Amino acid sequence: MLDVHALRGQFPALAMQLGGRPVVFLDNPGGTQVPQAVVDAIGRYLATANANHGGAFLTSQRSDAVLDEAHAAMADFLNASSPDEIVFGPNMTTLTFSLSRALGRWLRPGDEIVVTRMDHDANITPWTLMAEDRGATVRWVDFDTEDYTLDLEGLRKVLNERTRIVAVGYASNALGTVNDVATIARWAHEVGALVYVDAVQYAPHGPIDVQALGCDFLVCSAYKFYGPHVGVLYGRYDLLDRLPAYKVRPAPNTPPGKFQTGTQNHEGIAGVLAAVDFLAEIGRRYGQPLAAQLSGYGGRRLHLKAAMALLRQYDHVLSAAILDELEAVPGVRIYGITDRSRLDQRVPTVSFTWGNRPPRAVAEALGRRGIFVWDGNYYAVAVTERLGLEGRGGMVRVGAVFYNTVDEVRRLGRALWEIANEQ
Repeated sequence: MLDVHALRGQFPALAMQLGGRPVVFLDNPGGTQVPQAVVDAIGRYLATANANHGGAFLTSQRSDAVLDEAHAAMADFLNASSPDEIVFGPNMTTLTFSLSRALGRWLRPGDEIVVTRMDHDANITPWTLMAEDRGATVRWVDFDTEDYTLDLEGLRKVLNERTRIVAVGYASNALGTVNDVATIARWAHEVGALVYVDAVQYAPHGPIDVQALGCDFLVCSAYKFYGPHVGVLYGRYDLLDRLPAYKVRPAPNTPPGKFQTGTQNHEGIAGVLAAVDFLAEIGRRYGQPLAAQLSGYGGRRLHLKAAMALLRQYDHVLSAAILDELEAVPGVRIYGITDRSRLDQRVPTVSFTWGNRPPRAVAEALGRRGIFVWDGNYYAVAVTERLGLEGRGGMVRVGAVFYNTVDEVRRLGRALWEIANEQ
C-alpha cells in the first residue's frame, strides 16, 4: 500500500507555508514538485561532472555516463526497445516542432494530417504550420461536449489512404480524459499513417508502454513527473534513423544524437535520471504485490511498471474526492467525466467554471488561501474555443498527483465555500 505521508516527506516544497498553513499544490498539471533526490542529482552533476559531451577527460566522461544512464532510464520508463530511441530536448513543444519539420520532408501536397480539438496546442500548431508549408490538408477530430470524450468514430472516418500523420493526446490537460491510444494507433497503421502521441499529461499518472501502444512517436515532459524542465521524445529507431534531421554538420548522423541539437541541459537530464529512479524506488518499496502479477518486465522496468500502476490506483481516490468537493458547491460546472464508474477514463485533472466568477478571480482567491490552481486555457486553446470559454477567461483547473491527500482536497472544498460566503 502506498505510504503517501512518507513519500511527501521527500519533497522539500511541500513544507512551504503561507499565512502559517502548509500550501496545497493543485497546480500539478502545469508542473509537479520534485523530490530531494532530484535536487541532489542536479547539484551533484554540477559539482562533479559539469562538462560538455565527448571529452577525453574525467568530468566529460562522468557527464557522458550520466547522460547514457538517463537514456536507459527513460527507455525503461516508456518501455522503449533501446536507449537510442530516447531523444532529450528543451521541452515537448520544441521537440514536436523539430520532429514535425523532419516529418514534413516526407510529405507531399494533398497528404493529410489528423489533429484533435482535445489536444494541447503544442500537438496541434506544429502540425498545422507544417501542413501549410508542405501543402498538406489538416483533418480535425472533435470531442463530445457532453461526455468530454474524443469522437473515435469521427476519427476513424477521416482516416484514408492519404493520411500520413495522426497527432493525438494520451490524456487531456484540460478535461482529464484518457484516450484509447492503442486503438487509434492500430487504425492509423491500417491506412499507413504514423502516430505521434502527446503523453505529457498522462506520464505522471500511469504506466506507459510504447511497444504495447504501437505508437511511432511519443513525447512527455520530465517536469510533469517529478523531474526538472526537460522534454523527452520516444521514436521508433527505424524512423529516427531514416528521418532527415535539421542539424549541424559535426553532429552525429545516427539517433538519438542527430536530433539532440546543440549542447543539452546536462544537469537537467541528470535530474530526469533521478526522477525515474525515484519512481522505480516507489515500485520496489510499495509495489511488490502488483509486481508479482506482471510478466515480461524485469529490473527497473518492473519496478516502474508497478509504481505507475500503484499511482494510477490512487488517482481514482483523488479524482473521486475532487469531484465530490466541486459538485457540492452551488454554481460549479465541471467539464470532464464525472461518472464514478468511469474514473479509469480520466486522470485527476479537473476543470470547472463557477457561475459568473472570472476564473482568474477564483484562482487568486484560492491562492491567497494557500491553494495553488491554474486558470485560463492552459494552452489547450482548441478545448476552450470548442466550449465557448476562450473569450470568458477559460476555466479553473485543479490537478492532483500522488503526493496530494484527500485532506488537501477537502481543504479546497472548504475554501470554495468560504469564497462563496464572502460574496
